[in-house]
Amino acid sequence: MSDSERQSGQGARPARAPRRITADYLQRAALHYLERYSAPAAQLRRVLARKITMSCRYHGDDPALHAVALDEVIARCLSSGLIDDRRFAEARAATLRRKGQSSRSVMVKLTAKGIARDLAGEFANTHADDEVAAARVAAKRRRLGPWRRPDERAACRQKDLAALARLGFGYATARTVIDGDAESAP
Repeated sequence: MSDSERQSGQGARPARAPRRITADYLQRAALHYLERYSAPAAQLRRVLARKITMSCRYHGDDPALHAVALDEVIARCLSSGLIDDRRFAEARAATLRRKGQSSRSVMVKLTAKGIARDLAGEFANTHADDEVAAARVAAKRRRLGPWRRPDERAACRQKDLAALARLGFGYATARTVIDGDAESAP
């Protein structure tokens, strides 16, 4: 294919038409999605609703006609244990903490995925030691404070404190990490 054909769109494969929505199709789509990704109920609902919207727009149907089927698929996945918001929140919060995310950041990311605020808060809030450990991980990844070159450390102290504050860590936690030493870090 020549460059002019690519630019004009000639020779490109036509887009595939979305399938018509049936209850069986929605169940298979949910299972296929959950085989690949761990997701809470709200995320699965968004994915399936997007499929319904695209199909209905293409075929001229009303998306409201498929609301009952969507609810049934979500209920079936919940009752069979395929989706469990508590298990998802616990695993995702642990992953984010290991990556050096603050409690605030974990809370925001869990609620963005559709986890209820009270459940997200349960897994996002940790002990002060865990918050310091996460701040150390974040500082090490970004080469802040003790992980900075020794000749730059004092000059960049305020900048490093601000960087940890933007990541959602409190001032006391940021000061503990930035003024600490790298040897005591995990």
